[in-house]
Amino acid sequence: MRTLLALAILVASLTTASAAAPTAPPADAKKPNVLLVTGQDGPWHDWRKTSPVLAGLLEQDPRLHVRVVQDPGFLADPSIQQYDALVLHFVNWKVPSPGETARENLQKYLAGGKGVMLVHFACGAWQDWPQFRDLVARVWDPKLRPHDPRGPFQVTITASQNPIVAGLKPFAANDELYTCLVGDRPIEVLAEARSKVDGKLYPMAFAYASGQGRVFQCLLGHDVKAMQMPGVGELYRHGCAWAAGLPPVKP
Repeated sequence: MRTLLALAILVASLTTASAAAPTAPPADAKKPNVLLVTGQDGPWHDWRKTSPVLAGLLEQDPRLHVRVVQDPGFLADPSIQQYDALVLHFVNWKVPSPGETARENLQKYLAGGKGVMLVHFACGAWQDWPQFRDLVARVWDPKLRPHDPRGPFQVTITASQNPIVAGLKPFAANDELYTCLVGDRPIEVLAEARSKVDGKLYPMAFAYASGQGRVFQCLLGHDVKAMQMPGVGELYRHGCAWAAGLPPVKP
């Protein structure tokens, strides 16, 4: 009888413990909603150093949880469709660009109403794919002067009513001022800077509606120093939030 009683007490305690055990993940569990694609670039850009810095800058917005993949070929994986925003931080310099499946996947991603953010020289990716220019509105043209010499310049906000840059102030950059983008699609210039070489104004960040999708492109971010300049990280956070379908957090 004592043995049966002990067994009954043990079963009851196990049942109670099982009923009390959580059946769902913790409420604070973070699931990546931003995919940062990197792993290739020209010899002037050290993606191994800039990628973690960029991810850290984005995650200062507590709503943005970043997964980093170091292979642009991952864009061919159907799982990219589960992310709210793609961050392209690569250039296929003297290596094959992501192939047909990746291209179709990216087109499908934007057609589904998702957002893409291009970082610095990502405008030079897919030189062998003319449709990339239509998808992202502006791309690097190797026939043009690429940029001013690296150095300081002032970035001004040009579309203060746009939610991406609403509340942002002009800021100092120490970077490459790109002068080499071409494209015919209508864009909204959000930030610009004046070249010290030719005196012209050039977009430093802009937004573009790609069908149902969203494209934010920023030309700043040559290296870690450039990314960590005050104002640059905030601009990228706002652009990434917008690409992910979130209202940018006010500064």
